Amino acid sequence: MGAYILRRILYAVPILAGINIITFLLFFTVNSPDDMARAQLGGKRVTPQMIAAWKAEHGYDKPLFYNEKEKGVRHLTETLFFDESVKLFRFDFGKSDAGRDIAHEIRERMWPSLAIAVPTFLIALASNIVLALIAVLFRQTRVEKAMMIATVAMMSVSALFYIIFAQVIFAKMWHWVPISGYAEGAQGFKFVVLPVLVGVVSGMGAGIRWYRSIFLEQINQEYVRTARAKGLSERTVLFRHVLQNGMLPILTGVVVVIPTLFMGSLILESFFGIPGLGSYTIDAIRAQDFGIVKAMVFLGSVLYIVGLIATDISYAIFDPRVRL
Repeated sequence: MGAYILRRILYAVPILAGINIITFLLFFTVNSPDDMARAQLGGKRVTPQMIAAWKAEHGYDKPLFYNEKEKGVRHLTETLFFDESVKLFRFDFGKSDAGRDIAHEIRERMWPSLAIAVPTFLIALASNIVLALIAVLFRQTRVEKAMMIATVAMMSVSALFYIIFAQVIFAKMWHWVPISGYAEGAQGFKFVVLPVLVGVVSGMGAGIRWYRSIFLEQINQEYVRTARAKGLSERTVLFRHVLQNGMLPILTGVVVVIPTLFMGSLILESFFGIPGLGSYTIDAIRAQDFGIVKAMVFLGSVLYIVGLIATDISYAIFDPRVRL
């Protein structure tokens, strides 16, 4: 197992390098260092000397991938890509183009993101599994047909509709909760209720259908027919045996998502004014702050790879056949 984990970690290095290259290419295809300097310096009255000074101060005066002025290996090492990539693989995120410490910002903003993401994840997981089991229990009946129609309708509606609808009804009309904002501690509960509700409801359609397909795949297995032959009720068979054996594929999706929870939700945090990592990334894209963008893309990629490795390990733990 140790050799397998080490091998997967080594495989992740070229993947992260490839993601880093793509991030550089995409960002600097849309933005030039001159555009970034103008955005940070603020306006039309920026002189070429000011732009050159800003680029030199932030390291953007170097070539992106290849430096023709240098010799030998320094053709590649004296570049913006090499300087920034080495820092990332040391998890040294440096400073943003505005001069703020990115690692400190991440540590501060991850808690509001977790305050939204963790309750949304747990409530959605429990509710989707229970509703999917109910749909399977009443399969080929009007109850299941009504549930499937409802899930398709929910999947067809944009997440923006759920956000706007919830803000108008619960915040503006009924005044149950604030329309946006965030506070720490017990005071923060009223600010996170609506985002969590929207997050759960907006993903419920796809979640119920996915879990339902997993349970339907298990319902015709031999162990289910054996349990029925022993005289067990359909409800007992479903909620005890089918649920237990269906947890392995469910575990795959769950373990992958867990490491990425603290990255936050881009849309929810932006619309509800949550100062988390999702809104942090959106603001960085708008401000053309490459330091933050590359750091968040790299961190998200690392967390997703950690989730995949954790999924494989959990398979070996919970399914003895995988170990054999």
